[in-house]
Amino acid sequence: MAVAMVTGGSRGIGLGITKRLVDEGWDVAVMATKPEPPPQFCETVDDKALYVSGSVDDLTSHRRFLDAALEAYGRVDLLVNNAGVAPRTRADILVASPEEFDRVLAINLRGPYFLTQMVANQMISQPGGGARTIINVSSISATAVSTDRGEYCISKAGVAMATQLWAARLASEGISVFEIRPGIIATDMTAGVQAKYDALFASGIAPMPRWGTPADVAGAVIALSSGLMAYSTGDVIHVAGGMQIPRL
Repeated sequence: MAVAMVTGGSRGIGLGITKRLVDEGWDVAVMATKPEPPPQFCETVDDKALYVSGSVDDLTSHRRFLDAALEAYGRVDLLVNNAGVAPRTRADILVASPEEFDRVLAINLRGPYFLTQMVANQMISQPGGGARTIINVSSISATAVSTDRGEYCISKAGVAMATQLWAARLASEGISVFEIRPGIIATDMTAGVQAKYDALFASGIAPMPRWGTPADVAGAVIALSSGLMAYSTGDVIHVAGGMQIPRL
């Protein structure tokens, strides 16, 4: 049975990904920051996924996460770098703080970069065939500018470059690396700005005039990790209702 590791897999987009992987028959190990799995995780996947407490910005958590997955399942076939944060306060880049910049970059970029390093080495060393895939969950903000959350945009632009780097380096090892760029997705992270985005949808921000869902992102993960795209790597998949299309 194929084995997946998902960061931030206990809520929002990550929980949607975890649920879909479990439903598709994957063994799944999840790392999230709560000491115990939150109720929504338990209700959604019951005891069908392994929960590990840790934070992606804490490099010591990486080893515990990987070791837990290997102890439970023996191998790793898929890593989904999903965990991410927005700045706690949206601030114009003229006044944004170095502390918040460092926090966002540590969680969104530095942590996933070094977790990928560790898991990629595990994938290279383990026996057996089958598809091996690394997926970075980025954001439309990798290219779309928001001057009141510059640290977030920069972190996601960095994830885009990290995807290209890892795709180039790992291709010869038989490991595919992809980036998923969600658009406006209905999660607890976006709940506080629902009215703003409702208005943007009404004004035509996306050709598909609706909020995206975690299930939409999960579907892309399943497609990319299926092994049916064996001659592809480094590709960017937008899950954004067409927001990325330049329009006049």
